[in-house]
This record gives sequence, C-alpha cells and structure tokens, in this order.
Amino acid sequence: MSILDIMVGMNRPSKSKHAATATALTVTATEAKTRFGPLLETAIRGGAVVITKHNAPKAVLLSIAEFEALGGSRQPDLKMLSKEFDGLLARLQTPASRRALKSAFDATPKELGRLAVANQRRRG
Repeated sequence: MSILDIMVGMNRPSKSKHAATATALTVTATEAKTRFGPLLETAIRGGAVVITKHNAPKAVLLSIAEFEALGGSRQPDLKMLSKEFDGLLARLQTPASRRALKSAFDATPKELGRLAVANQRRRG
C-alpha cells in the first residue's frame, strides 16, 4: 500500500500476530512522522493507527473518544472529589478520632517509640 492510500484512509491488512493491530492501520514511525496530519484524521474518524519501529508495534494513535472508552485519563470531577473529601473529614471528626489525636499529641517520646515498635511488629 502506498502512502497515498494511507492518506485517503484505506486500511492495509496487518501482518502482525497482535490482535489489537489486526484491524488497525499500521505505519512505520517514519511514515507517521512525515504524514501525521492524515493519520490524525484517520484516528479522529474512529480508526486506530499502530505505529511500528523496527517491525514491532510501539504506539497507537487513537481519538480521544476511543482513549476515554478504554478507561484513559479523565479530568477528575470536582463535585465527586469534594464529596469524597467531606466524607473523609467527617470520619476524622468523630469523638474517638479527636481523643486519639489528642492522645498522640500528649504522648511522651518514650510512649511514641513503644507504639511505633508495636505497630511495626503488627505490620510485619
């Protein structure tokens, strides 16, 4: 397949044994570098572009929709993070937590050392 075929979005069959590349357009790193624009358009239209180096798949160019569908990086939801923080803070504000914190601040260095050794033994 010529580079012209790649530019118009024709997929060439993959010679790779990797299942992920069986239906994807496969190009060398050099081809990807010289024809990035058309390859990006292929990815945006929903195709995947496998980029090889020394005949081995090294990277995949995907649309952001495909990337997110695969569980890719998403921006954290501020409301969800705030709710999680509020829940953690509420757990720390119980009377028992307050007593434990006061106890830790009032402990002598000898008591802190004894507790640290005991805690380490429990963790193994």
